Amino acid sequence: MELKEMILAAWANRELLKEKTYADAVRNVIEEVDKGRLRTAAPSAEAPGGWQVNEWVKQAILMYFAIQQMETYTLPPFEFYDKMKLKSDYASLGVRAVPHAVARYGAYLAKNVVLMPSYVNIGAYVDEGSMVDTWATVGSCAQVGKGVHLSGGVGIGGVLEPLQASPVIIEDGCFIGSRCIVVEGVRVEKEAVLGANVVLTQSTKIIDVSGSEPKEMKGVVPTRSVVIPGSYTKKFPAGEYGVGCALIIGQRKPSTDLKTSLNDALRDFNVSV
Repeated sequence: MELKEMILAAWANRELLKEKTYADAVRNVIEEVDKGRLRTAAPSAEAPGGWQVNEWVKQAILMYFAIQQMETYTLPPFEFYDKMKLKSDYASLGVRAVPHAVARYGAYLAKNVVLMPSYVNIGAYVDEGSMVDTWATVGSCAQVGKGVHLSGGVGIGGVLEPLQASPVIIEDGCFIGSRCIVVEGVRVEKEAVLGANVVLTQSTKIIDVSGSEPKEMKGVVPTRSVVIPGSYTKKFPAGEYGVGCALIIGQRKPSTDLKTSLNDALRDFNVSV
């Protein structure tokens, strides 16, 4: 609570960041986030949607950028110039990091996470046993659950500004197919499957077409849904055109082997991964 109060005070009066006590408070928050003891969003049975967003933690991350000095990093022939250090000592974390995987300090990686050549930004939380596949990105403050597979080229959006926006949440056991984009605080609930090229924003229509009548929703993919890209016709002044949407075409079958064969959930519906 003391850390939270100091962060809120410094956010209201940035001049306080010139004092070592407040600057150290910001650094302490980032260390707690890096180790997974604090999160920008955390599961909560009492919060709407089952997740509590901690705005003050996001405020601390933004102020961390303000107090950090630029540094040059060299690994010839590569050179970088940035304020953020990178995570290190993956062996002690129990994380497999394949060249050229990059994770910033302030991102939490749990045991048995696998990073293929990919990028994980500050404030993100990647839970145990998840894979961030080749050229996938996990944006600032995004929350990724246990046993998640982010396939090649997936883009999980970040959110530091505006502060009131919720981070993207990918819950336990989800499979996110190649080149999917999930942004603007969309929540993908447990064990859902997104087929290749699904794009989800807060304004994207998610239409359940698995029953006799379509059911429309936005911002949330229900538990165990199998989702593919779709389109619907919308009238504009210049005429009628197809607009992208996401279609729920069924549910994962209980027989699907969650540990070794997530792809089967898509193949059951003849959907590409």
